Amino acid sequence: MTHSDDALLPLDAVRPPASSKDTKGAPVAAPERPVARVAVDSPLPHLDRLFDYLVPATMHETAEPGVRVRVRFAGKLVDGFLMERAGESDHEGRLTPLERVVSPEQVLTPEIAGLARAVADRYAGTLTDVLRLAVPPRHAKAEAEPPRQDPETTGQADEAGASAWDAYPTGASFLGALRDGRAPRAVWSALPGARGWAGAMAEAVRATLDGGRGAVVVVPDGKDVALADAAFERLLGPGRHVALTADLGPAERYRRWLKVLRGQVRAVVGTRAAMFAPVAELGLVAIWDDGDDLHAERLAPYPHAREVLGLRAHRSGAGMLIGGYARTAEATQLVATRWARPIVAARTTIRGLAPRVKPAGEDAELAKDQAARMARLPSIAWRALRQGLERGPVLVQVPRRGYLPALACQHCRTPARCVLPPTRTALQEPAHSIPLGTPAGEPGDLCHGPLSLRGGHAAPYCRWCGRVDAGWRCSSCGSPRLRAVVTGARRTAEELGRAFPSVQVRTSGRDGVLATVPASRALVVATPGAEPVAEDGYTAAVLLDGWALLGRADLRAGEEAVRRWMNAAALLRPGAELVVLGDAGLAAVQALLRWDPITHAERELGDRAELGFPPAVRMATLTGAAAAVRQMLDEVRLPPDAQVLGPVPLDENGQERAMIRVRRAGGAALSAALKGASGVRAARKTPDVVRVSVDPLDLI
Repeated sequence: MTHSDDALLPLDAVRPPASSKDTKGAPVAAPERPVARVAVDSPLPHLDRLFDYLVPATMHETAEPGVRVRVRFAGKLVDGFLMERAGESDHEGRLTPLERVVSPEQVLTPEIAGLARAVADRYAGTLTDVLRLAVPPRHAKAEAEPPRQDPETTGQADEAGASAWDAYPTGASFLGALRDGRAPRAVWSALPGARGWAGAMAEAVRATLDGGRGAVVVVPDGKDVALADAAFERLLGPGRHVALTADLGPAERYRRWLKVLRGQVRAVVGTRAAMFAPVAELGLVAIWDDGDDLHAERLAPYPHAREVLGLRAHRSGAGMLIGGYARTAEATQLVATRWARPIVAARTTIRGLAPRVKPAGEDAELAKDQAARMARLPSIAWRALRQGLERGPVLVQVPRRGYLPALACQHCRTPARCVLPPTRTALQEPAHSIPLGTPAGEPGDLCHGPLSLRGGHAAPYCRWCGRVDAGWRCSSCGSPRLRAVVTGARRTAEELGRAFPSVQVRTSGRDGVLATVPASRALVVATPGAEPVAEDGYTAAVLLDGWALLGRADLRAGEEAVRRWMNAAALLRPGAELVVLGDAGLAAVQALLRWDPITHAERELGDRAELGFPPAVRMATLTGAAAAVRQMLDEVRLPPDAQVLGPVPLDENGQERAMIRVRRAGGAALSAALKGASGVRAARKTPDVVRVSVDPLDLI
């Protein structure tokens, strides 16, 4: 439009309304609480605070705490959350106005906002990093849909007479406390049974709902969500809960999340993102199998679901339930400090439901039958599989996936490594397109990645660069022959198929996880965590290569072995035979033999307290370039009792890691110091990033 065209329009069409801007052209402030405090979406730690903006009068009705907003920050339009409205600001200059309110939906509740701040402080992170985990991305179409009542919500719950909690002496009192609106906190050692834990968890949620409050249940993966979802549907009735998982898709996940936010449902079950579900009047937070590493968030600031739910229970006055067949040292710490109480069945009940465990050491005699030798099974394991197959499905747990994931020279046992140069072409082209016999570079330029086999007739390939090396020869003795160091699930399934030619062999692992298998006779080969549930339970099981779990260079190796073994053993029928390939004298094997994870966890906690490892202490790690880690250690103001371990090299790329530990009482001071040091580095625009992780799972 030209200037001459202005004369053809009414006067009020070329002048802004008096109610939107003042005489100087600035927006008119809202009549009440004109200051908006906004959490700007910025990952920089030195900007982890609220910034004041002006609320224009036109946004007075929609700019309420909890809404998404767009603001101008450092010359750019960025997203943010309006955290609160205030009457005045400490800022002496003119406030920049809000650009717009993205949506009037108050997606960030006060409870979740406070929890996000506490989690950020606990893990030396930023508020916006936690808010990205807590609030799912907006889906405008799903948000615009009017709230609707699902047609199936009129269904009735299953009023089963017997309770799963009757098997525990303190189970009834736990449910009674939830119904009465109290906040019981318990560590629950579940009895063996494929589906028993889901039904018991559903009963606890129903008791909470009967008391007029909401519940959040977090489980490791989608398979567990499906089990819990079915139990909730049966015991709560249709439409009284939602299941939240990442594979729902953005629209459906946001739609279900909005149902929780708007109070249409008050019970949630899901994977770790569900720990931030905005359930109103929260009465119970629960986590199943808290030792599973899937509960640890992979994104900064790397919070663990158990710790987040514990913070949430403490802040909101809700009850908490930590359940599992095994027990972690962290849960044992909560019992030892009397923050939580144990829920354990009587020994006679446990003995009646637990499988009959038989250990087989590494030097166990192989069966004389040729088929048993082909399957690499000792006599005791061979008999267990053969007898179990007469009555139904049997389970074989293999700790490694793949076919032959690790190889060595058959003659001198030197590990087989890639001797090809890691060229740019090797990283861009698929392995089958790279010509064999490509000349190797200098010794320092070689890949040196581990060689593996994908199948019985495949050539060895490198797990790092992906190149095929059909002409491999041992660098020590020159032999071209290879042997397996570790046997994967697919190779084990192949060997068992030859040993039991008339039996169907099914696999469950990374390439495809089975949720259930029928009660017909079959061999089910699965990696830990991928074991499907069998109708009526498995008739027998063999846990292969126990040394692979117990021999890992990991602080939690023993605890993790017990957890994986007991999770598999719980899928068996009562009294079924279970063979574990491990030395009977080991503490982890003894815990499985006696079905006594509590004693093992208490011993584990005592050992960690003596050595100075979590959860007896608080520990943080700094990982990054060697110079950056050392510079940060020199600059950070650590608590007086802090001990610095390292730094030590992590790899050949110059990465180093340092550990810092303090007493549990000094955990908050340690997190604050590390966050402050990260903020200083960010303000200086230091190029090398140092990753800060508080109480990480992978300490060794």
